[in-house]
Amino acid sequence: MDAPKQTSRLEAFSDGVFAIAITLLVLDLKVPEEPPLLDALLHQWPVYVAYLVSFLFILIMWMNHHRMFESIARVDSMFMLLNGLLLLGITVVPYPTSILSKYVLSDEQTVATAIYSGWFLLLAVCFNLMWRYASTDGRLLSEHDSELAAVITARYRWGIPSYFAAFALAFVWAPASLFLNAALAVFYAIPREIKLSPWKR
Repeated sequence: MDAPKQTSRLEAFSDGVFAIAITLLVLDLKVPEEPPLLDALLHQWPVYVAYLVSFLFILIMWMNHHRMFESIARVDSMFMLLNGLLLLGITVVPYPTSILSKYVLSDEQTVATAIYSGWFLLLAVCFNLMWRYASTDGRLLSEHDSELAAVITARYRWGIPSYFAAFALAFVWAPASLFLNAALAVFYAIPREIKLSPWKR
């Protein structure tokens, strides 16, 4: 394993990738080509909703990435690769967002929702891989943040099963899948200072 080093460069690089990914979402907002303008703008409402939801999702993922690094004191080559895998997934988020906004009201909404939900499932896997690697035997963690590390571990425990449920729901009823994804985003946006005893066992 490489010699331990500070995390500041990795965090700065990651923040830049998050910023680029969240900016790329706006490219899906198009100026209508034909009048009447107001009707055309209103007709694009799924694009606006998908943009807003995915913007919030990436923002919340950045928040959780930041919270994770509050407990991580050093990095090594494997952790940097796992972080790179997560960032790869983040940069792709605008693509399933575009698919969802285009097909959510069509006969292809099941496939579009499954692609969208499935991508967030993969991101949940990436987050868990990063945290499990860093936290196993305290490999990369600070010695002074055991309580925060326990909260992160408890929350991440439910991530993969919950996002898998959202993915599976896409094949049953697409709106339920999207609702569950939104509910999970709200849960992971809740500050760690709020005690959620059922989730901290």
